[in-house]
Amino acid sequence: MAIERRKRRLVLGLIACVAVALVLWVIFHKGADKPAPPPAIPVTAEKAVAQNMQIAITALGAAKAWTSDTILAQASGKLISVNFHEGSDVHAGQVLAEVDPAPYRAALLQALGTLHRDQAQLAGAQRDLARYQRLSQQDSIARQTYEDEIATVAQDKGTVELDEGQVATARINLSYCRIVSPVSGRAGVRLVDPGNLVSASGSAASTPSTAAVTSNAPATASSSGTGIVVINQIQPIAVTFTVPEGQFEHLVQISNGFRQPLTVQAFAQESGELLDSGVVQIADNNVAPSTGTVELKARFANAAGRLWPGQFVNVKLAEETLPNVTIIPITAVNRGPKGEYAFVVGKDGSTSMRPIVTQAIQGTQAAIKSGVKPGEMVVTDGQMILKAGSHVRVVKPANPTSGQ
Repeated sequence: MAIERRKRRLVLGLIACVAVALVLWVIFHKGADKPAPPPAIPVTAEKAVAQNMQIAITALGAAKAWTSDTILAQASGKLISVNFHEGSDVHAGQVLAEVDPAPYRAALLQALGTLHRDQAQLAGAQRDLARYQRLSQQDSIARQTYEDEIATVAQDKGTVELDEGQVATARINLSYCRIVSPVSGRAGVRLVDPGNLVSASGSAASTPSTAAVTSNAPATASSSGTGIVVINQIQPIAVTFTVPEGQFEHLVQISNGFRQPLTVQAFAQESGELLDSGVVQIADNNVAPSTGTVELKARFANAAGRLWPGQFVNVKLAEETLPNVTIIPITAVNRGPKGEYAFVVGKDGSTSMRPIVTQAIQGTQAAIKSGVKPGEMVVTDGQMILKAGSHVRVVKPANPTSGQ
């Protein structure tokens, strides 16, 4: 019996030792396991692509009439007719309004009468001079009488020339009674109505209710005016805008001092729709010291009439095209103490921190000169918590930058 009890104790002891060994093995084996890797960081990323990039300047522009003429009266008197419709198109040479020509016809008739009288006097003096010349050659009259007649003829010639000038002036004044448009364009709102007195100085006044003696002197206006109508030339039309001094220097270089045309596009401010395309015609001759900008003036054909004087538009001026450059979203470009860099996602999901050199930025895109190759995935959002070697998980499918 004693032997059996010892055997039983020995077996139990062995079992206990094995159990303790198993427990210790489990404990030490788990402690030797490597810690689980941290979860992948969710980010958005896009692929770098190789394509052409057009560099353009965008600015706020204002449309204005290519030519704007305020039509003023050049003859004083009563406005008897206005021969245009407000807001209609007019052509160069079209009669817009008429001033009462009666006083100017009378003045012309008076000047012609004076001219004819003095011409007759000149003709008589010339006949007398011819007779005096023959008599002087025969010593039949005093020499002084002949010389006095020469002076009389010269005086009469001067009087006739003065009369001819007065006749010409009267004809010009009469022609000014017909007010014509100097340019083709769009008429604005009429600024004066028929029946008002207009002045050659551009003022206007209501017609007096009492009769007054007609004179050749300009009619006196009781209130200052701005003319009869404003004619704006809108085909073509101008759009003015400003560019920074640095960009202006680049434009001078690529356009050979604006001798080569630079294409300009005008877009609607609200819808972004393309309204018309034109070319830069004029660059201002100075840099504005307060803003450091230069004003440019572009000419648009405006055949569809979609641009209007005073309208604000978004202007896009094409500078140049960079051929076959590597393009990434501008959100992938980061800046640090050592310059610009981007996080590039490897095939295993790890990131590398690449120094990059930016060649140009246009809108939401950046042209990369070095540091990233076409086809590589760059992080566009979530890079604030990344570092070199971080494991990431792209949560947004990569879309080519060209498809934006």
